[in-house]
Amino acid sequence: MSEMKPVMYVDADACPVKEEVYRVARRLGFEVRVVANAFIRTPADRTIRFVQVEAGPDAADDWIAERAQAGDVVVTSDIPLAARALEREAEAVSPTGRTFTRDMIGDALASRAIMEHVRSFGGIASGPAPFEARDRSRFLGALDAAAVRALRRRASQA
Repeated sequence: MSEMKPVMYVDADACPVKEEVYRVARRLGFEVRVVANAFIRTPADRTIRFVQVEAGPDAADDWIAERAQAGDVVVTSDIPLAARALEREAEAVSPTGRTFTRDMIGDALASRAIMEHVRSFGGIASGPAPFEARDRSRFLGALDAAAVRALRRRASQA
């Protein structure tokens, strides 16, 4: 276990809750890594850093998955990345407030595979539901709970 501060990794492409991540991270003492393959403006704060990865499928996901560890939090709507974060004993939360757990990640991956298969045959043309205020509120609660669990895990391994 690293003696460094815990980190919140943000899979930042199209992430609507970056400001909320910054607030929770500041309050609880996390550093933040905002990871994307195109520039994203971040606050002038030494604990928040933008990381630009090369363009390509899963480049941001790979960067995050290689670094996340127990006591960190990953914010992503990408189910495979959430699964990889859980494998590394990090917490994983979606921008809509869905908390990914070891108990449900297998079902989530299977559902994702089924939906991809259905879409490949033209069965579904719509994308995800629009992001709403209640999603932001649910996210804040889920992120706070995940961050507290991560801090406890980090403390228990120190």
